[in-house]
Amino acid sequence: VQLQASGGGLVQAGGSLRLSCAASGFNFNTYIMGWYRQVPGNQRELVASIASSGRTNYADFVKGRFTVSRDNAKDTVDLQMSSLRPEDTAVYYCNAKRFAHYTGYWGQGTQVTVSS
Repeated sequence: VQLQASGGGLVQAGGSLRLSCAASGFNFNTYIMGWYRQVPGNQRELVASIASSGRTNYADFVKGRFTVSRDNAKDTVDLQMSSLRPEDTAVYYCNAKRFAHYTGYWGQGTQVTVSS
């Protein structure tokens, strides 16, 4: 299983970034795909997830600002981030899980830094 995240970087507050995760080695169409983030010293937290059906789930702190999408033909999941805030600064991880209560697989993470 491989989850290759890309698209992180440095952006000013109010700006936008698009993260992408390319998946391989498993049946992508049947997995819940998610984006999590982690700040050093804190626990990893869910940002957004999208089921194989397309149903989405967002953390309250990103609702209205971030949009998660998936392409089952390309085995990719994206996270469009807008109206970024300095508190969005974190390492963002792609996750794939067969069922919601599973830990699943993790990608290597991509750094997002939002300057004030």
